[in-house]
Amino acid sequence: MSPEVEDALVGFVEEMRGLASGIRWVRRTNLHLTLRFLGDTADSQRLAALGEGLTEIAAQTAPFVIDAHGTGAFPNLGRPRVIWAGLIGNELVRLASRVEDAAVDAGFTRERRPYSPHLTIGRVRDLRGWPAARRAVEGAADREFGSSTCESMILYRSVLGPETSTYHELARFGFSRPQS
Repeated sequence: MSPEVEDALVGFVEEMRGLASGIRWVRRTNLHLTLRFLGDTADSQRLAALGEGLTEIAAQTAPFVIDAHGTGAFPNLGRPRVIWAGLIGNELVRLASRVEDAAVDAGFTRERRPYSPHLTIGRVRDLRGWPAARRAVEGAADREFGSSTCESMILYRSVLGPETSTYHELARFGFSRPQS
């Protein structure tokens, strides 16, 4: 995400921070857009095959714009587990579909849920203070956080920690098709 989008999201999180003590907020350095979660373990053979597929996709993809807009919760506001900021972009949805196909071709099981473009900004651990936080999330349902130009994909390994996850870049796939 662009620094402007990150600034806007961090500002929203700061507004939310005092409302509910049961939410673990995502650090700015950990904000990321997930195209496809691969699971807890992925062997090197499947990762190599996926890397080949991602290289091909990147070569056929031009940079594109993503708009960050609105907030919500998964699975819903009544039983929140994840607080998110929405992402809008037809190219993003097409890219995610192509990445899903490449993952399946590499031997990963097809994702059952439809792709829902978002940035996770918080994880709800318990509902202490949730009514006030819910009102704030609902109040930001149409909030604009800005736009970003997406120029690459990164394959990460995530390591879960007691307070936060750490992300290690395994490979970067720059988009190389010229913009039309």
